[in-house]
Amino acid sequence: MVDFLTLVLFILDAILFLAIGYVAGKKITEHVWKDKIPGIREEAIARSRSVLAGQFSEQLAPYLPDFPFNPSEARFIGKPIDFVVFHGMDEKKIDEVVFVEVKSGKSNLNLNEKNLRDAIKNRKVRWTEYRIPEELTKRRE
Repeated sequence: MVDFLTLVLFILDAILFLAIGYVAGKKITEHVWKDKIPGIREEAIARSRSVLAGQFSEQLAPYLPDFPFNPSEARFIGKPIDFVVFHGMDEKKIDEVVFVEVKSGKSNLNLNEKNLRDAIKNRKVRWTEYRIPEELTKRRE
């Protein structure tokens, strides 16, 4: 009987200490993070605004006064490059294809953008034509 009572008391003590530890841990965590959370939120909001402003600026770039190409000849792609400009398209004589990456502030090229730039500089650009198989496009009667 004594062993059973000891076991029950041990279990109740363990539950009590776990509950006290849980409550104490929660209070400590709340106290520690209480001061940090507003700063973290402000930083996340500022970063988000910066990203959105950059994306908006990218799409608006062809209409800014110093954009070096005709906006009607620029096609927005977004990733991995912002624009492809088909120089001469308005005159129905494309004489140059230009890849344009728009940057603002202190932003730099990411790895994909650098790789694309290097491929273009190394003339690793080609033309290919893909024809859809006729059986997929012919009319069924």
